[in-house]
Amino acid sequence: MVSEETAKAGRALVDYSEVFSEFASELRLNALPPEVIEAAKTNIFDTMACATGGISAVGVRDMVDLVADWAGKPEASIWCTDLRVPAPMAAWVNGMMSHARDFDDTHDAAVLHAGVSVVPAAIAAAEVTPGATGEDLIAGVIVGLELISRLGVATRVGIIESGYMYTSLFGHFAATAAAARVMRLDAAQIRNALGIAYSQAAGNHQVTRDAAVTKRIQPGFAAKTGLISVAMSKIGIRGAQDTFEGIDGLFRTYLHNRYDPERLRDGLGSRFDFVELSYKPYPCCRFNHTGIDAALSLRAQLGGDLSKVRAIRVGVNNQAHEAVCTPLDMRRAPTTIVQAQFSIPYTVATALVTGGVSLNDLSDEGLTRPEVLALAARTECMVNADIEKDWGRTVTPAHLEIETETGTHSCRVDYPKGHMRNPMSRADFEAKMLGCLAASGFDWPTDTVTRFRDAVDTLEHLPKGANILDSLQV
Repeated sequence: MVSEETAKAGRALVDYSEVFSEFASELRLNALPPEVIEAAKTNIFDTMACATGGISAVGVRDMVDLVADWAGKPEASIWCTDLRVPAPMAAWVNGMMSHARDFDDTHDAAVLHAGVSVVPAAIAAAEVTPGATGEDLIAGVIVGLELISRLGVATRVGIIESGYMYTSLFGHFAATAAAARVMRLDAAQIRNALGIAYSQAAGNHQVTRDAAVTKRIQPGFAAKTGLISVAMSKIGIRGAQDTFEGIDGLFRTYLHNRYDPERLRDGLGSRFDFVELSYKPYPCCRFNHTGIDAALSLRAQLGGDLSKVRAIRVGVNNQAHEAVCTPLDMRRAPTTIVQAQFSIPYTVATALVTGGVSLNDLSDEGLTRPEVLALAARTECMVNADIEKDWGRTVTPAHLEIETETGTHSCRVDYPKGHMRNPMSRADFEAKMLGCLAASGFDWPTDTVTRFRDAVDTLEHLPKGANILDSLQV
């Protein structure tokens, strides 16, 4: 955390917007380790796979129809449709579509989703930029993912305390940086675009508490901001310059200077925080995932016999308790998909009953199963003091206890499936995409996953980066 004295002294330093803009403008793939490029490709694959499932989610078609009714210059694609609209509008809808199933990446230390603002903005930028290559698209995605990851990891106040969702708050800057690099803006233009984005940055946690559909739209707002900010910078509109660490910059105004400036800058260009992104095997809030994994482990111990279960107790950190355990009555008996996505009682009970948590479980039909609701009604959630002490700012571990007629079984999971210490395989990602394609309701060609995988694998060789969309034609 930065003290007031340190913050005042730090104003004599170069603002991080200038530091990062220099890095972004100079980034070239030939100077990067192969694993960094592969990490960016993984994010592109996963984000766009999630979007194919998101097209059928509540609210998405309404947004597609709204933007289509507004019409405008047909310059960028709304994914999974044949519509072309102004680039900011395309990025907006595509960002929502990518996030709608809550199946997209997370940074478990930063507690945010990265790709859902960055990838839609980068691809829309590639569509409107003659000469933007596959290399430019990858470079833009790297720049955006790295900015949102560093902002998140350097922040020392959690989302419950601040009230902001960092996915969208920081996503405004990440999407802007991504689009700017795809368009090959120079450092001064990128810094200016970040300042323009600052005038638009927002994203609250109340949407989660209220199970609002706007929760899934907020990353789309960030993606839209990226295209608008870059376009304004290109025509010479001047924005704030000391965006992050100025007297009224982001860190003081939004986060009360509770951040680590050294962590923000450390190793920029030589160490990449976004390579630590996690990916989701279950389409729900990441705070649920350790509880789900623990439930699956105990389910195996019980041999699938749940008839003697008396009580289920789940211990997590405070921010998870606030986000996915309260109010308890709603979390035990969710009536909307968003409520279920943010419910440890529901998702743990689902895992115990079905042996997993799938897109079918997060559906209107899935919410009515009496055997799941009966177990959810017996689930208690609490703040575990040890977990809160050691893991208070990150995605939470879970300590799960199942009390049966014959005894109590317990399991603790610290690193959920999809974390870099417990990674998903290439086959896992492709199976996930198959599930998303099925959830879309469209009749996709049987080789869609293979074609898309090949397009992502060879993306740096594409003369036009936007051609990646050719492999996702229904």
